[in-house]
Amino acid sequence: MDARFKKFLKTLALVLVPLLLPALVFAQAASPANNVALPGMSINFGQGANLVDSIEVLLLFTVITLAPSILILCTSFTRILIVLSFMRQAIGTANMPPNQLLVGFSLFLSLFVMQPTGERIYNKAIQPYMAKTITTTVAIDEIVLGLRSFMQKQVRKADIGLFYDVTGKSAPSTIDDVPIHYLIPAFIISELKTSFQIGFLLYIPFLILDMVVASVLMAMGMMMLPPVVISLPFKLLLFVLVDGWQLVTGSILRSFNP
Repeated sequence: MDARFKKFLKTLALVLVPLLLPALVFAQAASPANNVALPGMSINFGQGANLVDSIEVLLLFTVITLAPSILILCTSFTRILIVLSFMRQAIGTANMPPNQLLVGFSLFLSLFVMQPTGERIYNKAIQPYMAKTITTTVAIDEIVLGLRSFMQKQVRKADIGLFYDVTGKSAPSTIDDVPIHYLIPAFIISELKTSFQIGFLLYIPFLILDMVVASVLMAMGMMMLPPVVISLPFKLLLFVLVDGWQLVTGSILRSFNP
């Protein structure tokens, strides 16, 4: 019984020491003897604070909160992820590649596509704002203009006209005069249609292969055998032989208007 208790204490020490070690190191580093001052932050909306600056900070926090939605809906991320998902379903592999891989791959392809837009936003908005040469409002306006320049090249006029037909307002003469709350949903609809069109084209060769395999199995009298089980290896072989990922990636990148 004594040996078991010692073994339990040894196991407990091996588990707790790695967990408590970072806390002990942090406590030692933050002790007054080391004279390490921790960063602090204070927010003051009362006396001594400029109300306009406080509102600008709130607007900045709002933009940061909406950053994931802007990344997904106002960039090339939507089209890329939907097309890659269609590609996985067309092959017939349910969870291969996994969702995390597709999302990560879509993110890096989006960075590649959005590089010119990102450079423009950095040079005209982020860098001057960090240098305190422009205000927060001007920086946000420059970011919106950068995203507009990308969305205007991809959006369809029919999708923009849809929102003017619904509201009963007259459409502007140029796309530069379209409000941002009209442009963003029109851009999303355009991206959805384009991605579904590409996904349909990706389905055709694999659908033909499924039909051929199903016809052969029926001719051989093997009607109880699911055609998907036989066609999946052939679809994987076809996809690998034609270097499918390179073709799909190239098609996605070329589908964006420069």
